[in-house]
Amino acid sequence: MGLSILAMSSIPTTGAALRAGALEVVVLGGHLLLYPTGVCQERVVPGPPSARPPVLLLHGFTDNRSVFVLLRRALGAGGRRHVEAYNYSPFTRDLRVTAGHLARRVEELCARTGQDRVDLVGHSLGGLVGRYYVQRLGGDARVRTLVTLGTPHSGTVVAPFMDAHPLVRQMRPDSEVLAELALPAPGCATRCVAFWSEFDALMAPVGAARIEHPDLRVENVQVTGIGHLALPAHPTVIAAVRRALDGPVTAVVEGSGTASVA
Repeated sequence: MGLSILAMSSIPTTGAALRAGALEVVVLGGHLLLYPTGVCQERVVPGPPSARPPVLLLHGFTDNRSVFVLLRRALGAGGRRHVEAYNYSPFTRDLRVTAGHLARRVEELCARTGQDRVDLVGHSLGGLVGRYYVQRLGGDARVRTLVTLGTPHSGTVVAPFMDAHPLVRQMRPDSEVLAELALPAPGCATRCVAFWSEFDALMAPVGAARIEHPDLRVENVQVTGIGHLALPAHPTVIAAVRRALDGPVTAVVEGSGTASVA
């Protein structure tokens, strides 16, 4: 199933690309200002009981929880959900190790909130960490919905000069990690929602952020006019993520864009 969120549907492709690039610059500037606020692991503050599963946010490569300032506020507005962000170590060299740490964090979150299951939202590399936990470490018993934003599910060949870093090598199409994720996953109980954009400059080839796996329940959501950095911050995407955690993403996005089932 595919869904298309056309945030700038009436703009020619060239104009949309220019606007997406300009938006990336603005988002990058704002994120650089906020980055120091997210360096330390957050102090967990107990929230009011909620009928919805708690949400755990997973940042991308070289990033931290500050990337989720707007998304976190929207998901937790009015006490709808308990939302936390998880900073994994900046010295991580293997996403499989981080997925193991995530498993322990999820167990702790379930015990603390009294919930049996959680929802995960991962940006970029964070989505691969969440998916590895779900598929390879039995995390589907705990994760109700996995939402990924600009995650290289089929690998990306962008920035070959960064191959010296082991995490970057794990995001290449021929990596051992992606080969593991391509293995059969019969009976996987987690619903996956993958947001991808043709203006995501870190996805090469375009569409690498789609999940293509016969055993997974997947909704691939195409976003137009939004780049990689803006995915966790754009109001259209944030609204769609909220709907994804409430159920299938089938509603029309009003105002700044439209959505249609493809």
